[in-house]
Amino acid sequence: MDSNYTAIPKNANGEPQIHTDSTIPVHPRKTHIKLVPLGDIENFIDPKAGKVQSFNDEDGGGDDESDDFDIDNYPLVVRTSKGSDIYGAVFNLTTSIIGAGIMALPATMKVLGLVLGFVLIILIGILSEISVELLVRFSVLCKASSYGEVVECAVGKPAKILCEICIIVNNAGVLVVYLIIMGDVMSGSLHHIGVFDQWLGHGMWDHRKLVILVMLVVFLAPLCALDKIDSLSLTSAASVALAVVFVVVCIIVAFIKVVEGKIEAPRMGPDFSSTTAILDLLVVIPIMTNAYVCHFNVQPIYNELEAPSPQKMNRVGRITTLLCIVIYSLTAISGYLLFGMDTESDILTNFDKDLGIRFSSALNYIVRVGYILHLVLVFPVVHFSLRQTVDELVFEGSVPLTESKKRCLSLTAVLLALIYLGSTMIPNIWTAFKFTGATTAVSLGFIFPSLIALRLSHRGDGLLPGERFLSWLMLGLAIVVGIVGVIGNIYSLGRGSK
Repeated sequence: MDSNYTAIPKNANGEPQIHTDSTIPVHPRKTHIKLVPLGDIENFIDPKAGKVQSFNDEDGGGDDESDDFDIDNYPLVVRTSKGSDIYGAVFNLTTSIIGAGIMALPATMKVLGLVLGFVLIILIGILSEISVELLVRFSVLCKASSYGEVVECAVGKPAKILCEICIIVNNAGVLVVYLIIMGDVMSGSLHHIGVFDQWLGHGMWDHRKLVILVMLVVFLAPLCALDKIDSLSLTSAASVALAVVFVVVCIIVAFIKVVEGKIEAPRMGPDFSSTTAILDLLVVIPIMTNAYVCHFNVQPIYNELEAPSPQKMNRVGRITTLLCIVIYSLTAISGYLLFGMDTESDILTNFDKDLGIRFSSALNYIVRVGYILHLVLVFPVVHFSLRQTVDELVFEGSVPLTESKKRCLSLTAVLLALIYLGSTMIPNIWTAFKFTGATTAVSLGFIFPSLIALRLSHRGDGLLPGERFLSWLMLGLAIVVGIVGVIGNIYSLGRGSK
């Protein structure tokens, strides 16, 4: 349903003003809302045209042009329904970031060493936050309601299609990984005993495919059927709490073992002593990059904020980044200290053994079952952007999913079926993680946001010299990391096949 509300200046009081000018173009898939400069209710600015237009002009145009305006001064959009608050948005964005990728961070710390690993966790987190802020800024400028739309505005239609394919591949791959981890932890695998086996002994729950199917139908499908990401705020809050429980347990166990002198001295820096060690360095940085990708959910979360503005979304992003850096750092350091050189690629695997302290079995169950519940709650948030992107790519020009319940449920069912099929066919999740980290994750997290900022820097208030430098820096680093990561992965596969 189209809206003709006008944004209210921050210093204005009273009811929203409604304009019925039929000459204002409205995108068929989203609501366009004219932005009114502060203190100048007589004029409005067209971000796409970059010009000031007067409400008093009969043709809706104006003779006065200006490319110099501050997006942050164009504030709150009036909505007919209440959106999510800042903390609900923080929980949704944090849930978009913290998923299965956190399980690989202790293993990356084993390769990089404590010092370099800690520095990279902070550095990549900061760069990711900068890229999110650039994405929000230019999305508002283009009045884009999705990642693909702002990419199209900056680079063109082919780039939009490529971006949407990257989102689909990245998110579908992540969801397949979630299902595989759920199945392996609960029913067991060749490498470790499942929780059900430890509780109940051998039985029908040994069949991983059956366990995954039951979890998908009973727990995941009802959450994935929701058509608004704001509806997932409470489950996102619960998932963040479960992730914190996992981190706290790791810290407590590691601290006890340090006090008791049962932990070997950790390596501070990377190992350059062998070809294998150097090869490992090439593939772990893309994995760390993959851990911060949330950009596909930035616009949906922004769109459902109560009184959305770039300032408010930037606050959401900064709180989220700080929270994730703390959780990631503590997890990586405590996990590596706890298991040392025996740290597995999926640290949950390490928690099926005796931890060497009291209540070891109980702590193992808390960690594994708690994190499976976390993944169950993360799953629908990632699925939301996957479904939205597929809908935009396949059903371009149709009414939004929120207005077509039948299409929403049908698309959800098809996607879940394909994701389940992938989880039963893919035996190794970490090879896929390495490739997505070096390709789709790097593209979505850094390459596309940098290109958007550089290509649209002539619009609006432009980029400051420091912002332009950071955009070029992120673009260059992302390309290098992607190329090196892909080469390293191909070389690893070649060595593994010999």
